[in-house]
Amino acid sequence: VLKDIISRYKIQNIDLLNRIVAYLSLNMSQIFSGTSIVNFLKSEKRDCSKESLYNYISYIANSCIINRVARYDIQGKKILSTLEKFYLADISFARLHAQKIDIGASIENIVYNELLSRGYDVTVGVLPNKEIDFIAQKGTEKEYYQVCYLLASDETVEREFGVYSSVKDNYPKYVLSLDDFDFSQNGIIHNNVIKWLLGV
Repeated sequence: VLKDIISRYKIQNIDLLNRIVAYLSLNMSQIFSGTSIVNFLKSEKRDCSKESLYNYISYIANSCIINRVARYDIQGKKILSTLEKFYLADISFARLHAQKIDIGASIENIVYNELLSRGYDVTVGVLPNKEIDFIAQKGTEKEYYQVCYLLASDETVEREFGVYSSVKDNYPKYVLSLDDFDFSQNGIIHNNVIKWLLGV
């Protein structure tokens, strides 16, 4: 895939392209900041302007390695133009760059890809000082999703379920994790993520 990008866009700095792909792969599901990536590259003694960075990212996205996901201001009802997120089209790309990858981020990436495969348009929900992992829309359908590895503490349960307290509509709201115990509460549905993926 990288060879195709290099050939199609006549990339000269192949090392820089590789580093950007590695960075995006290892930071899947994180809020993207051009400045932070440029600073990271500089710390590795690689010069890259923001313009070049955005060009490389466009090439990578156009080649279906990553998907860009916009953030949606739930209260203002508008798409935000900054700080989007990136998800891998195939999380196995991350294993090309590291032996160990973040399990929570991987699960979030898998859920994002599954929502796409089910035909939803997906954005990241933004509230004051809070974020909902996914808003999935298809026609008049809308569903909200929070995704985590395990609901291993009261603080985690409060964080994952509590974010919905600011969302006053009646669309379905889900929390997905690897827990087998059902934590559903206050009309918010908890599902084991594997069962959700299998549709059982």
